[in-house]
Amino acid sequence: MKFYQKEITLPEFNRGYHLITKILVEHVFHELRTIKVGQFQVFLKHTSASLTINENADPTVRIDFETHINKMIPENMPYYKHDYEGADDMPAHIKSSMLGCHVSIPISNGKLNLGIWQGVYLGEHRNYGGKRKIVLTIIGEQ
Repeated sequence: MKFYQKEITLPEFNRGYHLITKILVEHVFHELRTIKVGQFQVFLKHTSASLTINENADPTVRIDFETHINKMIPENMPYYKHDYEGADDMPAHIKSSMLGCHVSIPISNGKLNLGIWQGVYLGEHRNYGGKRKIVLTIIGEQ
């Protein structure tokens, strides 16, 4: 069994949903290709952004994600107590908890075994979230 772990820093993204699959794979390409059967775990070290897997072809899906979740979890609600970091902060925490901060993807024959239309999204829920840190872990058999 082989274990590999690496922490990376993503570039700063605007608020919204961003495909980051290629960025993740670029950081572990050499290690990934040595695994016949395993798991690729992606963990986001933040509480105001999220990770999810969804449509990787049509960018309007990512726009619809942003539009819908903002209607579900609006800013400036009078019952929010945690508001000293801005109107987008508490909603960002709720969105992060709803969507989650990690994904796990099977590895088969040196590649991520995603569906043909699947990709990993970073959900940036802050107007100015900054650079995000992610821990990448590969566990598998060579």
